[in-house]
Amino acid sequence: MGETTATVAYACTVVPMAWTKVPAAHHPIFREALPRGPGVTTLPMFGGVAAKANGTFFAGLFSHSVMVHLSDADRAEALLLEGAGPFDPMGKGTKSDKVQLPASMMDEPSELRDWIRRAYDFALAHPKKPKPKSKPKPKSKPKSKSKSKSKSKSKSKSKSKPAPRR
Repeated sequence: MGETTATVAYACTVVPMAWTKVPAAHHPIFREALPRGPGVTTLPMFGGVAAKANGTFFAGLFSHSVMVHLSDADRAEALLLEGAGPFDPMGKGTKSDKVQLPASMMDEPSELRDWIRRAYDFALAHPKKPKPKSKPKPKSKPKSKSKSKSKSKSKSKSKSKPAPRR
């Protein structure tokens, strides 16, 4: 039996994603585009801001635009946008289920809000992620006072004195 391979082509512009500092002006645009729904939290990430819903990442600033995690149907639609491409922060051509929206989206607040809302809805469709349990700290072993370790296998001598004879 022979092997079958398939090739998938996207009608999108592949944009190299070398790391570029997120412009400070993009932070308020991104935050304003976020939904005001339940479970939305933000945190700093890679010099930008990332958003989570119920513990699932759904959008984040990266370079000069926004990365969104979308359903298969929405991802296919987003990849058709001029200037959009698969999210590949390392620039290695790695397959990604996230989309880097076009940089022009930062000038279109209502369209940006729509794409982020789609990502938010997709995140809410997933079960809520539990908070990670904190790991107990390992017990530290007492440090040896000796600076050098001896490899000799000699028997240790008893330091107690024998009982006196009567």
